[in-house]
Amino acid sequence: MELKLDAAQTQALIRGGLAAASRVIVDHVEPGLARIRLAYSERMLRPGGVISGPTLFAAADTAMFALVLSHLGPELMAVTANVNMNFLDKAAPGDVLGEARLLKLGRRLVVMEVRLYTSADPARVVAHVTGSYARPAAQR
Repeated sequence: MELKLDAAQTQALIRGGLAAASRVIVDHVEPGLARIRLAYSERMLRPGGVISGPTLFAAADTAMFALVLSHLGPELMAVTANVNMNFLDKAAPGDVLGEARLLKLGRRLVVMEVRLYTSADPARVVAHVTGSYARPAAQR
């Protein structure tokens, strides 16, 4: 499995293609793996002082997008096809950390899993996500 983009190139593509991704940092990519960080803001909190579900979902989807881009190259038309998210624990305030792993890089679908943490307790998984991205027809 060969990478087409490094972390900086992947981050530039994500930020250039998604206006809402200005707080995303692609920390690391390697074959089969991408790590992202969503920089903390109080706007991420829900009542009760924990990171909101929509914020965690955005982090998971962005981690999958980073993994796809780093492996397929600068093709922004790969799109989310499926996501299943299990919230495992309260996400304490802090940066949201996402680690996406490649399960299968198929002709039509890229299947992945993501584990989400926060910088408040990086050893505790707060959500587990499985998902797939549909590959653009031009890359099949």
